[in-house]
Amino acid sequence: MKNGALKNVIVILAAALTACGGGGSGSGGGTVTVPPTSSTPPTSPPTSSTCSLSSRQDFAFSVLNEWYLFPETLPGSLATAPYTSVQSYIDALTANARAQGRDRNFTYVTSIREENAYYASGSTAGLGVRLAYQGNRIFVIEAFEGAPALAAGIDRGTEILAIGTDAANLTPVADIIAAQGTSGITSALGPSTVGTSRVLRIADAGGARNVTVTKAGYNIDPLSPRYGVRVIDNGGQRVGYINMRTFISTADNQLRTAFADFRAQGITHFVIDFRYNGGGLVSTAELMGDLMAGNRFSSDIFTVTRFRPSKSSNNETRRFSPQTQSVSPVKIAFIATGATASASELVMNSFVPYLGVNAALIGSNSYGKPVGQIAVDQSACDDRIRVVAFAKENAAGQGDYYSGLAGTMRATCAAADDISRPLGDPLEASLRTALDFVAGRSCTPVVVGQSAQSTSTRTERRVLPVPIDARAAQREVPGLF
Repeated sequence: MKNGALKNVIVILAAALTACGGGGSGSGGGTVTVPPTSSTPPTSPPTSSTCSLSSRQDFAFSVLNEWYLFPETLPGSLATAPYTSVQSYIDALTANARAQGRDRNFTYVTSIREENAYYASGSTAGLGVRLAYQGNRIFVIEAFEGAPALAAGIDRGTEILAIGTDAANLTPVADIIAAQGTSGITSALGPSTVGTSRVLRIADAGGARNVTVTKAGYNIDPLSPRYGVRVIDNGGQRVGYINMRTFISTADNQLRTAFADFRAQGITHFVIDFRYNGGGLVSTAELMGDLMAGNRFSSDIFTVTRFRPSKSSNNETRRFSPQTQSVSPVKIAFIATGATASASELVMNSFVPYLGVNAALIGSNSYGKPVGQIAVDQSACDDRIRVVAFAKENAAGQGDYYSGLAGTMRATCAAADDISRPLGDPLEASLRTALDFVAGRSCTPVVVGQSAQSTSTRTERRVLPVPIDARAAQREVPGLF
């Protein structure tokens, strides 16, 4: 998750905090003060001593030394010379916490400009698809409107069989993975630079064929205009369905409009589809909570934020704030997978104390990220250090869900992520199971010990990749290419 407490800092939470994975202008992480920085990064990182590699690494060390949630795990000092990048140095600083499973690469350096663009409008560049690996095969599990892939006829359920720069050098995906692992697919697909072109051999219901796709800039719509908001007839019961892709600021008005319509129709049963939602802004997570808080008191706690003891003055209790568009849920089914993290987990966890067995996790176990990050900028170098700095818990004090939310949610129902059907289709396995839950029908619980890294059942084992050198959008939108 990511939380922007003040203009000089952005707070993030990678899986269950104020905002998953991103940055921005959230309000849920407490008041954090850092040395002033320019709000406008340079057109390119300068080569002055201020932005030398060692200076940038020293800056990262100072940020972690002051803010890191697990200070006891940090080395007292660490020479910068052996490390060839800022990120490799950060990885060395956080190695102990990562070994303990408390910081699974949640602390990193990113570009201020790139991250601001993503959180403001979903701006990114590439093919415009989410990919998932299943053994030595690759499937498209989602395609984004306004992006090149969907325009070329590539959508959910499409398998990519081979990749090449032209039809003459197409290389089978299985061969690439056998020779280079999944990182070879990232290389084969090429950089996200606008204008990069690839020929893909694909297969779908229409058969196998070659398509040429040229990467372009586009904005990710947090609620799809195709299936993001629906009212589903569930055997005579009207159910409000929302598929929330990511927590960015452009979601706010979409959510208000959707819930206002649900309220006008008197809908009290909901399916919230977070299956691939890697998080984002805490402020948007808080708004989503408020829009489902028509039957909550303003004294009811939504979430509690806790920093390390030396920064406890930033601790905060955030209470529900019902809006004019708020609904009053009787039951909520949250669809989740191993890609469900940060802000999406925050919303789910916050309703457990109030709805109990009437709030369920549907699908498979979530990722498990009950901590969040603040962002401290070194704007002269276009460096933003996202450092894990706080933990989140609900009104019942539940927040230690590093192994996923299956052990916290009082009701769970196992279901597959059926990519043979479109998202939002009532016959798709996870949505069908969610509709069964809100109708009161029985189900098979999720196994608490099940790996939260799979996005489907153990037998399917579908994994969404995040490249080592992930862009801001790829950290928040697992599987994005």
